[in-house]
Amino acid sequence: MKIIFLLLILAACGAQPTPLMFGAQRFDITRDGRQYVVFKKEKSVEVIRLGWASPGEHQQIRATMLALIPEVTGCKPVTTAIQGDSGEMRGRISCPRGG
Repeated sequence: MKIIFLLLILAACGAQPTPLMFGAQRFDITRDGRQYVVFKKEKSVEVIRLGWASPGEHQQIRATMLALIPEVTGCKPVTTAIQGDSGEMRGRISCPRGG
């Protein structure tokens, strides 16, 4: 019974960052009816799409995820250092001083 309770609690947590992003700022965003979670920690970013996407939507979703980074964090993605797909991407960001 304790294991079932623990699994229910963990399932309720939603999107979680990779271990390197633990302690990051979390931003929950909805864009075009789709939910995303953005994690920012120092000069790193991680974007996670929540929910299912059909095969024809992935290119647009990835573009949306890249566009969310500066909008949400105030920092520009270092495009050569961003990896991932339309489900999850992570990489470096370049922030203005104090950002």
